[in-house]
Amino acid sequence: MNNFERVYAVLDNKKLDAILVSDGYNMRYISGFTGATGYLFITKNSKKLFTDSRYTVAAKAQAPDFEVTIVDGARNYVALINKAIEEDNVQTLGFEANNFSYARYDSFKKELKVKELAPVGNDLSMLRVKKTEEELANLRQAEHIGDIAFNEILDHLKPGVTELEIAAKIEYIMKCNGAEKLSFETIVAAGINGSKPHAEPGNYKIQSGDLVTMDFGCVYNGYCSDMTRTVCVGKANAKQREIYDIVLKAQTTVIDNLKAGMKGKEYDKIARDIITEAGYGQYFGHGLGHSVGLEIHEDPRFSVSEERIIEPGTIITVEPGIYIPDFGGVRIEDMLVVNEDGCEDFAHSRKDFIEL
Repeated sequence: MNNFERVYAVLDNKKLDAILVSDGYNMRYISGFTGATGYLFITKNSKKLFTDSRYTVAAKAQAPDFEVTIVDGARNYVALINKAIEEDNVQTLGFEANNFSYARYDSFKKELKVKELAPVGNDLSMLRVKKTEEELANLRQAEHIGDIAFNEILDHLKPGVTELEIAAKIEYIMKCNGAEKLSFETIVAAGINGSKPHAEPGNYKIQSGDLVTMDFGCVYNGYCSDMTRTVCVGKANAKQREIYDIVLKAQTTVIDNLKAGMKGKEYDKIARDIITEAGYGQYFGHGLGHSVGLEIHEDPRFSVSEERIIEPGTIITVEPGIYIPDFGGVRIEDMLVVNEDGCEDFAHSRKDFIEL
């Protein structure tokens, strides 16, 4: 089933005459258009792309299956959508409510010439869950660039270097090795800053004996990577080693037991039980991981509340952590694809305890 057939299945399931796609990632997935502004208007008889003049050349080149119309001052989006509605006699128009502000919805409800505007929830985003071989190849390469960055950054981790300097070097290395951009803002958290899972790198200077957690990723061919490593600059103490070993055990045990057919929360439980039994359950507050693709955080999520069954071809991050206030923290993360009887780990950077 190709992407258009899957969109048509959404039309049938929701009893829609047409669907208006506004989420940029879904627009790219369905049409190939990488611009951040515009709409796809899809019925079973027509496929239209509306965007502005910044993307005239790109839209026509990237979305050959779509009739491309460029908005100008005299023809706004509402006018173009209404024309398409009239041409295809659309009565019920689906829209991505998760991507609409209330103001935009209120305006469209008043101005669009349809009987019903029907929300489609995340139905279109869920089309992206199971990755194709082409997508998997892009994801592997994105994570490989992260491996290169980690291996090279080890030479720069020294007392006196700031978190910001390390973050900048990681980003530079990734871009020198083919990254288009970052998939999220790089996290570098040293010493007690490691107790904050989403710490922002600052002017803190790394000291001897600090654990340093680095969470980073890049975009390759539109697809994201995500990985985390924690190392020690200097000699570690017994508690640092203990926490690292617990997190590593939790992470590798999940990876060893990953396979399709389990609920998302079952993956989370494997890691959470290990950390809880070791006495640190209260310091693991986030979910085990999430899916990744065109977006850095995609569904399904792998948390205590995820009831969905995970299918082959789904990407998962496995990123347990322990974060102790006034002490620091450890997180280790790989990005993998779940297969029928196991998984493939895209990250190949070493995970033994590193003292620099």
